[in-house]
Amino acid sequence: MRSITATMFLTLDGVAQGLGRPDEDTRGGFTHGGWGPRFNDEVMAETLGKGMAEPGDLLFGRRTWEDFAVAWGRATDDNPFSRLMNAATKYVVSRTLPDTDAWQNSVLLRGDAVDTVAELKARPGNDLSINGSVSLVRSLHAAGLIDTYTLLIHPLSLGSGSRLFEHPAPMAEFELTDSVVTGKGVIIASYSRV
Repeated sequence: MRSITATMFLTLDGVAQGLGRPDEDTRGGFTHGGWGPRFNDEVMAETLGKGMAEPGDLLFGRRTWEDFAVAWGRATDDNPFSRLMNAATKYVVSRTLPDTDAWQNSVLLRGDAVDTVAELKARPGNDLSINGSVSLVRSLHAAGLIDTYTLLIHPLSLGSGSRLFEHPAPMAEFELTDSVVTGKGVIIASYSRV
């Protein structure tokens, strides 16, 4: 059985929305888009790079896959992260996406997210990593399908925005397996389901 790891960027108040750029996500009048990049540093890059060096497949929700396809799918630079992202098998969970032609090595998973991902997880193959895709992570968490979390907790609060754990889900316990603090005060904590 494959394992599923979710890597999520959060504020102290648990907001996972709008990390990358001001126009990233304006649903519901969210005005804090782009809060994350100023906290990037070498420690964060090195820590995330170690995780990305592990062989595995990627799992996305539609919106995150579309954003990543634009950012990474056209990358032709020598960035090892670009090469890794483009070479990996990318599974996209969506009921509305017509196809995955926009990004090489992408596979469309149609239907209910929990059912299709549970089926994928049960098949032999590489472990699965989710980067972002908060709606997908919430659904999979509620179904008990996330095995490990890597949370990048940023030293700010926004007071509004979509939070990682804001919907009902059964109680789950996790064990801290690793942690590091970056020079800019981001806590990178890894947790495995007990």
